[in-house]
Order: sequence, then C-alpha cells, then structure tokens
Amino acid sequence: MEEQIPSSVIDKPKVLLVDDEESILSSLRRLLRGQPYDVLLASSGAQALEIMGQHPVDLVMSDARMPGMDGATLLAQIHQRHPATTRILLTGYADLPTIIKAINEGQIHRYISKPWNDEELLLTLRQALELQHSERERLRLLKLTRLQNEQLKTLNATLEKHVVSRTAELQQTADMLDLAYEELKHSYVTGTEVFSLLANLRLPPAKQTNRQIIELVRVYCKRHGLDEGSSRDLTMAAALYNIGKLSWTDSMMITPSDLLHHIDRDRYRAYPKQSESLLMTLDPMKDAARLILHHQERWDGSGFPDRLKGEAIPFGSRLLKLAVDFIELQRGLILERQMNSDEALVYIRQYAGRLYDPDLIEDFIQVCAAFLSDVTLADPSVKVLTTRELAPGMILARNLNADNGMLLLNAGKVLNGPLVDKLIAFESMEGAKYSVFVKVPEEEEGGILEVG
Repeated sequence: MEEQIPSSVIDKPKVLLVDDEESILSSLRRLLRGQPYDVLLASSGAQALEIMGQHPVDLVMSDARMPGMDGATLLAQIHQRHPATTRILLTGYADLPTIIKAINEGQIHRYISKPWNDEELLLTLRQALELQHSERERLRLLKLTRLQNEQLKTLNATLEKHVVSRTAELQQTADMLDLAYEELKHSYVTGTEVFSLLANLRLPPAKQTNRQIIELVRVYCKRHGLDEGSSRDLTMAAALYNIGKLSWTDSMMITPSDLLHHIDRDRYRAYPKQSESLLMTLDPMKDAARLILHHQERWDGSGFPDRLKGEAIPFGSRLLKLAVDFIELQRGLILERQMNSDEALVYIRQYAGRLYDPDLIEDFIQVCAAFLSDVTLADPSVKVLTTRELAPGMILARNLNADNGMLLLNAGKVLNGPLVDKLIAFESMEGAKYSVFVKVPEEEEGGILEVG
C-alpha cells in the first residue's frame, strides 16, 4: 500500500527529535524555538515509532547511540514504514559502521556530528525540508499530468485543443523529468557521479575535487582509446575515491594531508580501505573499488594501504593517483600552499619514480594540457550552439545540465527532432539560455549541415 504523503506540505513541517538524553532534547528544542516547525520529542526509538503512527512527520533527526534501538535501526524502520519522511542521523561518535548502516538501510539524507554548530544544523534542516517539498511538488505535478492525460481520452474532440494548451507547460516539464530519469536509470556511471555529491557536501566549493577528477580521467580515457569497461571503472573510481572520508570531522576534511598528525594521519591512511569497503558490496563497483583501494600506493613502495611497488600497483590506480594529486594540489588538500596548475605539474614531474609511475608522467602532462585548454572545444567537429540551432543527428559532446544543476541529457546522446523541440520548450519555460556542445560531422559555408 502506497504511503500517504504527510499533509504538512501545506501546514508547518513537523520535525521529530529522538534522543535518550533529556539535556540534548532540551537543547535542540530551545534551538528550534521560533523556527517555522512543529517540534515533537521522543526519548527512544519505540516512542518515536509510536508518535509516527499517530502523526504525519516530515523529518526525523535521531541520535545514533541509544539503548534498546539505536539510531541506525530506527531510521531503517522509518525508511520501511514512512519512506516519505526525511531522515538525519545525529552522532557524537566517529562510528563508521553505524553511519554505513544508516546510509545503506536508513537511506539517510545527512548525518550531523556532536557537538553541532547551531547555524549549520538549522541550515541542514531548512535545506532538507526544502528539498523534500520540491520532491513532493514534482510527484504532485507528475500525478496531475497523468490524471489530465486520462481525462483527455474522454473529452470531446472540440475540447482537445483547449485542454492541451492548458496542460502544455505541465506536460513539457513531466516529459523532461521522465527523460532525465530514464537517462540516469541506464547509466550506472551517472549514478555514481550523483552519489559523489555526498562527499562534496562536506567541502566548501573551493575544496571540491570530484567533478574535475572525473572530467580529467574521461579526457585521458578518450585520448588513449581505453575500452568501455576500463573507462567506466576509472570514471566511477574518480567519482567515489574519497567516499571513505565521510566520517571525518569538517576541519580534517579541509586540512592538507601533509599537516595531519597522530590519530588524524592514521585515519587519513585508512580512507582508501574504508572507501573500498563501502563499495565492494555493489557488484558493478568491485573493479572500481579495487582501483580506489590502491590509488594512494607509491611507485617506490612507500604508499598505503599495502605498500605495493611499481607495476604491482594496478594501472588504473596509478592513473587515478596522478589525477587526484593534480587536482588536490590545486585545492590545497595535500600541501599547505595551494598550487596553480603549472606548479602542480612541476611537482608531479619532480616526484616521478618516487610517488608516480615515471612512464606515465609526460603523457599525463599532455593530457592535462588538453584538459586545461578545453579538449572539447579543441576538437574541430565540436560546436557550441543554442537550442534553436540544433538539428537531428547531432551528438552531444558534453553533459547538458539545467541551470539548477539537474542533468538533462548525457554526453553521447544523438539528437532527434522531438528531443530538440522539448529542449527548446523546457529552456523557454525555465527562462534560461543553454549553450549546447555538439559534434557536427560536416559543415557548409552557409551554416551547419543537418545530418540525418
């Protein structure tokens, strides 16, 4: 039976706080006083489930460590019984197994460490509820669209034009959403890129790395003609190489690895293994997980976790280390000084034969040069067009994203007439203006030649 979405989409959102310590509940209640939420309190998992059986709840924030039923178990049960409720884990422990269980079984939105920062906690709650509201609105629009489509079948032919004109905007939105989700469903690689946002959420924009590493790896794979399987594994490894850092504190996340000491340094050296452990249960991720496990090995054998040396290190791991270090050096995540791209390449060349495979260095530097100069635009068959200049047969050279970041179409998609029309309509509805990177096999002086 489909769960009823809480009615608090219109009313004030209901937030349920769960903790066995009365002092924590009191602190949270004081913090949320004056916020536009109805706050409910529970001192145990059982009491929380009882409350949720009586009231529609929009968001549950639960402590991880509680007697009887811990937070991960509670959130997993809420996920099964009330999937529309957003779930957040509150923990004062660096308890990776509990966090993994909450992610895998409870499908949590975020976890927050104790002691929390008041402003960050309030921001997290507000963003989670806004995201939840947006998703409910999307479902409402999709349901309304399907209902109107059924009504269209029963209307008189003289009313069809009137009905179509009134539902056109909704239909266009639903079509583009369905198209985006269909593309995601058929692309496991795209799914890992979306999942990699979990790590990026823990970092300020200037410290985020995943997107640049993914694109750099893709450029390498394309230039060297790597087979589809190897390219897919490398791309997924680039997307999720740092997922094992999710249990770190915020300060540790942005501290250069060269400045870490004692316990923090030991935790840093453990992150490739933790990343691999999180991904090994997913069968399509096993090969990518192995690349992640060994991407901090060093050519001279001084790396971690297994001190592999030379060609005993998987090729993909050697390449991933080059890409990770090249980007992280520029983000100030390795050394205290933040390098520019040229300095980062000089550093990599300096440590050839010690940290890096010496046979890969010069070739990798050439790939970086192409990457930095925009390898897409360097291809003479690639053009940047508006949506109204698109023609059937053109092939997307880059992912096309909406202004809000939503993926519309994957690179490699072959355009057809209906798809171009939908892009134009969606762009008009959003009030946006997209620059679309496409491959055009042929050109004439009078303009772009339409290819079928």
